[in-house]
Amino acid sequence: MTDPQSIEMRRKRALYRAQHRGTQEMDILIGGFVADHLDTLDAEMLDRLEALMDHEETDLQAWLMGQSAIPDNTDRDLIDTIRNHKISQN
Repeated sequence: MTDPQSIEMRRKRALYRAQHRGTQEMDILIGGFVADHLDTLDAEMLDRLEALMDHEETDLQAWLMGQSAIPDNTDRDLIDTIRNHKISQN
């Protein structure tokens, strides 16, 4: 069983990291997704999200914006989820 305080701390860190990416576009894309799903992020999703945010900013932006192909070893499902989240808001 996961410690609830640990999950809350990880959620807060993920939110901060997602909202302070370095570019406004990424703050909106990733930060908006994390903010809207913060209360439902479990340990597995946090692991996936943290791994995705470990990628180079320029690569991550290009994948999310559809400007370059997503490598096979990258979490395509999570990228699609983040993309679809933004599209559904418009």
